[in-house]
Amino acid sequence: MICIAAPGQGSQAPGFLEPWLEIPIFKDSIEQSAKACELDLIQFGTVADAETIRDTKIAQPLIVAAGIASFEVLKDKFGDSLKVSGTAGHSVGEVTAAYVSGIFDSQTALKFVRRRGIEMADAAALSPSSMAAVVGGESDQVLAHLDSAGLYAANYNGAGQVVAAGSKEAIASLVASPPAGSRVVALQVAGAFHTSFMEPARPALKQFATGLSVKDPAISIWSNSNGQLVESGSAF
Repeated sequence: MICIAAPGQGSQAPGFLEPWLEIPIFKDSIEQSAKACELDLIQFGTVADAETIRDTKIAQPLIVAAGIASFEVLKDKFGDSLKVSGTAGHSVGEVTAAYVSGIFDSQTALKFVRRRGIEMADAAALSPSSMAAVVGGESDQVLAHLDSAGLYAANYNGAGQVVAAGSKEAIASLVASPPAGSRVVALQVAGAFHTSFMEPARPALKQFATGLSVKDPAISIWSNSNGQLVESGSAF
């Protein structure tokens, strides 16, 4: 069984596209994505520094475009022998997964993620916020520590890892004083995603999404919100 898992924000790094651009299909896909979202993705993925590509407006389209291009390379290499049973994405990676599943075509995915990045960046600008991964520690103690610090447990990445989100000051304090038995790694993101800090982005993005063309998934896709299968394009 082959499942495609697509990464989210924070997975980008300076120059990460450069070696892949030597593959013609990958480069062509990135160029098409750049046109769709009206960003110079090749520049951002090769010569831009870490701070530039941490910007949500840049990071989200860049990550999704890279994921789409990677899937195009897989399809070209393996052809009909590539049998994907399912897909899922972490955070913005769910947009990549929607492409893999057939809910979005590539143009729709990039237009949507471009708008998503803009709205979330605008929301983040209203109140400085960030995220950090808490690795290790006893689960109940970690969650109690976050609650007492005024932080959200925004993501449960797996056994022994919770992503905290909240104000920049609270995240900085968490990094400096981790819960007992844990270590804390600040994430390369520009906002407290998956929390009420992003609520201002919801109305405009919801309105934008109503105008998108979607299809029902041809490949199983699991929601990163509740872990359930997405039954239709409209439900997504």
